[in-house]
Amino acid sequence: MQLAKPVGRNAPALKYDILSALTVHALSGDKHRQRSILRIVALITTRYNWRSNELSIGREEISRLWSVNERTVKREMAKFRAMGWVVVKRPAARGRVAVYELDLKQLMLDTSEVWPVIGTDFQARMTDEPEAATNIVPFKVKAAFPDGAEDDVWTQVQAILHGRDPELWASWFQHLSEAERAGGVATLIAPSRFMADYIAQKWSARLLAAYSRVDPDIRRLRFETSE
Repeated sequence: MQLAKPVGRNAPALKYDILSALTVHALSGDKHRQRSILRIVALITTRYNWRSNELSIGREEISRLWSVNERTVKREMAKFRAMGWVVVKRPAARGRVAVYELDLKQLMLDTSEVWPVIGTDFQARMTDEPEAATNIVPFKVKAAFPDGAEDDVWTQVQAILHGRDPELWASWFQHLSEAERAGGVATLIAPSRFMADYIAQKWSARLLAAYSRVDPDIRRLRFETSE
């Protein structure tokens, strides 16, 4: 999935799309999600440089914007980094505040469940192939399911996941591989610790449901990384 920088002729529309996805995603969750996303929206709208993809701001200034103490800022920014939404580009140094980057691609992937709520036109913009005449590359999360041995358990699990939600499969599940099945536990390998932790937290129930249709003996998943 690729996302062009929100600059140039179509920049305002793309910026609104990103903020729309964030706000609707917030409203679909509980008060804790709403507060967290309101905080990152405040950073985007007040201090984020769209052109250079830089958020240059210190912890003290963030605490003023959010009306919280610096301990809360530290905890919340750590959560955004763990989600993959925020990356430290240059750490803070004497006389210089930290510079962050926003991973807009990851941010939009994590809000993809609410795209249909915003509207079919929004969902089409996020998933359709780009036209040759435009320099904006929209989100592309669809991928074809590769052929594999039909009697292989993991291939069947992957086929179930792909059939239920091809976009979700392309974004997350296709990057997994199965290392072992033993004692009712399936060990899955992810390419990064973030992806392993994120799938374990958010999508393990869906994975187990798929396994239950192919190998009911699997009752638990273990996630490891190839790093």
